[in-house]
Order: sequence, then structure tokens, then C-alpha cells
Amino acid sequence: MKNKKIPMRMCLSCRIMKPKKELIRIVLTQDNKAVMDLTGKRNGRGAYICADLQCLFKAKKAKSIERTFSIGQDDTIYGEMEEYINRKE
Repeated sequence: MKNKKIPMRMCLSCRIMKPKKELIRIVLTQDNKAVMDLTGKRNGRGAYICADLQCLFKAKKAKSIERTFSIGQDDTIYGEMEEYINRKE
């Protein structure tokens, strides 16, 4: 029997390859806003970050999301992600 291939993605913050299911997807919408995509099916350019507060704070400090999507500073996405991670844990 063949083993199924697990899709791997790299975290924006720690730059470690992890299975796609363990990461949170962030999508750039048409109106240039970064939003969380928990389903993984939204249209738009996507990036991934670990579901870990340390990675989130590191990404916020380095402005990784802003640099990846070439957008201005947007603290709302970090707040939403922090709430989601706290609820998940």
C-alpha cells in the first residue's frame, strides 16, 4: 500500500517546514488586507505561520506578514491570531 504524501509548508516566522494542517494560513484579500483562512480554501495569495504564540510574536516583531504581502502595518491580524491560538490551547 502506498503512503499518502503529506503537504508541507514553511512557517513565516521560524522558517521550519511543517505539515500544512499544523499551520495557520493567512491570505491577502483583493482589498490588500491580511486575514486568517482557517478552511484553507479562500482565494488569494497565502502564507503560513505556526499555531504558536512565540512564532506569532516573532513574526510581529519582524513584520513578517507585512513584508511577505507588501502591505502597511496591520495589527488587527496579529490580535485575531493571538485570540485564535489562545482559544485553541
